[in-house]
Amino acid sequence: MSKLPQQNDSHKQPKKWLKMPHIYVLLFIFGVIATISTYLIPSGVFKRVKGPEGREMVDADSFKYVQSDPIGLIDFITIIPRGLIEAGEIVFFTLIIGGMFMVLRRTGIIEIGVDKLARRFMNQSIFIIPVLTITFAIIATLIGTAELSLVYIPVILPLIIALGYDSITASAIALCGTVVGFTIGVLNPINTGLAQKLSGIPVFSGLGFRLVLFVIVIIVTVLFIMRHAKKVKSNPSYSLVYEEDREKREIYKDITQHQPLVATKRQKIGIAVVLLFFIVLVYGVITQGWFMVEMSGLFIVMGIVVGLITGLNTQEICEAFNDGFKDVLMGAIIVGLARSIAVVLEDGKIMDTIVHSLGSVLDGATPTVAAVGMYAVQVLINFIISSGSGQALVTMPIMAPLADMLGITRQTAVLAFQLGDGFTHVFYPTSGYFMAALAIGGVSYTKWIRFFFPLFIIWAGISVIALIIAQLTGYS
Repeated sequence: MSKLPQQNDSHKQPKKWLKMPHIYVLLFIFGVIATISTYLIPSGVFKRVKGPEGREMVDADSFKYVQSDPIGLIDFITIIPRGLIEAGEIVFFTLIIGGMFMVLRRTGIIEIGVDKLARRFMNQSIFIIPVLTITFAIIATLIGTAELSLVYIPVILPLIIALGYDSITASAIALCGTVVGFTIGVLNPINTGLAQKLSGIPVFSGLGFRLVLFVIVIIVTVLFIMRHAKKVKSNPSYSLVYEEDREKREIYKDITQHQPLVATKRQKIGIAVVLLFFIVLVYGVITQGWFMVEMSGLFIVMGIVVGLITGLNTQEICEAFNDGFKDVLMGAIIVGLARSIAVVLEDGKIMDTIVHSLGSVLDGATPTVAAVGMYAVQVLINFIISSGSGQALVTMPIMAPLADMLGITRQTAVLAFQLGDGFTHVFYPTSGYFMAALAIGGVSYTKWIRFFFPLFIIWAGISVIALIIAQLTGYS
C-alpha cells in the first residue's frame, strides 16, 4: 500500500516542470533580461519637446546615439524599490481599493446589493454578462479610463459568484469590457484624441469605422465570456480558480434561499452616500482630470464616512482597511515589479533606441504590410511603455511622418497604435493596473493567461483584418 502513492507522485512529478513560474519570478527574469540588454543595445535618446496641452513628446527627427550607460550592480539591486516608488500611485490606489471595499463589506451594504441583483437575475443570470460588459465598454470608450476596472471588480465579484460563476468571469467582465472600450476609443480622449492631435488630423475623425469595429469586438468578447461562464455554471470544477474561489462560494452560496435582505435605516443612508461619492468620482474624473491620487483620497474618505454612518466604530473601520490591504498586497507588489523593467530601460538609455529601431524596421515595406507592421511594432512597444498616452507621445511623432512616406493614411497609423497599445494592457504583466485588478479579483496571472489567450488571438486577428480594410479603403 505504501508504494502506490510513491508511484503516483513519481508519475505526476514531471508535470511540475511544465507549470508557469510564479509571477514574481517571471518579472524578475524580465528585469534581468532588461539589465543585460543595457550592455548589448546602444544607448540613444530623442529630444523631448512640448506638445499638445503642454505634454512632453519626442521630436521624431532628433534621435541620436549617446555614450552607453549600462546598469551596474548597485543600480540593479535597487530597481525593485525604485519600481515601487515610481509606480506609487497605482500601488497606493490598489491598497486603498482593497481596504475601502472591505469596509463596505463589513457594513453589509455589499451583501444587500448582491442579494437584490442576484434575485433579479436569478432565472436569467447569463444576461448579467452582456449588460455589465457592454456598460463598462461604453464608459471606457467615451472617457478612456480603463483603470476603472479596479473599481468594478470588487463591486461585481460577489454578484458573479452568487450567480454560480467564478472570479475569472467577474475579472473578464471588468477587464475585457473596459479594455475593448478603451482600445477602440470611439470618443476616447486618452488614446484616440491625443494620437490624432499628435498626428495632425482632426480629433475624433473616422468615428464611423471605429464604431463598427467597437460593435464587432464587444460582441465577440461577450460571447467568449458567456461561453466560459456557462461551462462554470454547469460544472464548477471546470473553473481554473475553483479552489481559490472556495471561500467566496461559501460566503455567497444560496444567497436567494433565505428571506431577502432588508437594509436598516443607517444602511440605506450609507447606500445613498456611496452613490453620492461615485457621482463625485465620475464628475472629478471627467471634468477635473482626477486620477489615482485623487480617487484614492476620495475612497479613503468614503470608507470612513460610510463606515461611521452605518454603525461601525473607528476600530472596526481600521481593522477592515487592514484586512483589505492584505487581500491585495501581492497585486500591489507586482505593480512595482512590473514598473522596475521600465526603470532599467530608462536608466540604461535604451528605451528610445528600441522605439527608433522598431520604427526603422518598417522602411521599404508595402503600404498594407507596413500598416500591419505598425500594429506589431506598437504591440511590442507596449510591453515597455504600458501607458496609452505615454506610448502615443513617444511613438506617434515617429509613426505619423513614417506613414506618409510608406503611403499609409495617418488615420490608419493612429488605428494601428490604438489596437497595438490597447488590447495588450490586459495581457502583459508590465501593465500595472491590470496586475492590480487581477489581485483584487483573486486570479493569478498564469491562470488568467490560460483563460484569456484564445480571446487575445481573436482580437489580434480582428485587428489585422481591420487595418488591412482601413488601408485598402483609404481610411481617413
